[in-house]
Amino acid sequence: MPSNKVPVLVTGGAGYIGSHAVLALKDAGWQVAVVDNLTTGFRFAIPDGVPLYEGDVEDGALIARIIAEQKVGAIMHFAGSIIVPESVENPLKYYHNNTAKSRALIAAAVVGGVPHFIFSSTAATYGIPAVSPVDEDCPRLPINPYGMSKLMTEIMLADVAAAHPINYGALRYFNVAGADPQARTGQSTAGATHLIKVAVEAALGKRASVGVFGTDYATPDGTGVRDYIHVSDLAAAHVLALEALIAEPQRSLTMNCGYGRGFSVLEVLDAVDRVTNQTIVRVLGPRRAGDPDSLISDNALIKATLPWVPKYAALDVIVGHALAWERKLGEIRG
Repeated sequence: MPSNKVPVLVTGGAGYIGSHAVLALKDAGWQVAVVDNLTTGFRFAIPDGVPLYEGDVEDGALIARIIAEQKVGAIMHFAGSIIVPESVENPLKYYHNNTAKSRALIAAAVVGGVPHFIFSSTAATYGIPAVSPVDEDCPRLPINPYGMSKLMTEIMLADVAAAHPINYGALRYFNVAGADPQARTGQSTAGATHLIKVAVEAALGKRASVGVFGTDYATPDGTGVRDYIHVSDLAAAHVLALEALIAEPQRSLTMNCGYGRGFSVLEVLDAVDRVTNQTIVRVLGPRRAGDPDSLISDNALIKATLPWVPKYAALDVIVGHALAWERKLGEIRG
């Protein structure tokens, strides 16, 4: 392993985004280990040769053992709960899984002398922003426990980095979609709520229709506009962010991860129709509480800070990769 590469522990590495980060690290020659409790992750998502520790990130003794055994020099933290409506119904679950467990993991990193920490944050920390595109200086005013639980972890990291020899990267994701271009992993969670995942399931007959929540937004076609980022481009950003943390140990980074352009719900469904050469059934319904009209990233900071050049930004490419993975998932599950 080259001198600038350290062994990396990926939490939640059997999950959707975490498994893509594992591939990105492994493909680039990093030594990787995974800790995952497998509540929403899958063993098949972890490549051969990558050690899996089945357990929880709040288990301090386990994390200490992994740090020692793997000589961990960096942690990428993806483990957590991500469903916004569930966070409203069960806030304590989110403050436990996303905030309290992150605190335990950060504490283990400090005790174990791990100098670099990458955190999977979210655009939900902004709440309903007054402007779009949204830059990193926009007020962080989460409107649900999911966004607040992630924001609290960002704040913890900033405070810990000021007090201990550790730096961090907090990457605020917009709408993550797609799958590994080689179909090695993808979004595998049953009952997922991501629009592109739901749409390709419908295209393959796994769902009867796709719900469109709200047709009266202040957007060109009345449906919500979102910034969809390919999961492999997102994973690449994590590797580059880690390289930047290692190169400048005194600097921490907080950056949006998105393409800086948006597509409406109907535009996404049109893309799925195009790619599959069929028409999915759309069921129009009322808005969901807390959905902004438009949520698009200002990605100027990440582009200025990292040599990040997205490879898979075309909407039809994102849909095509998601579709290929959905077909393979059917084979895996029989």
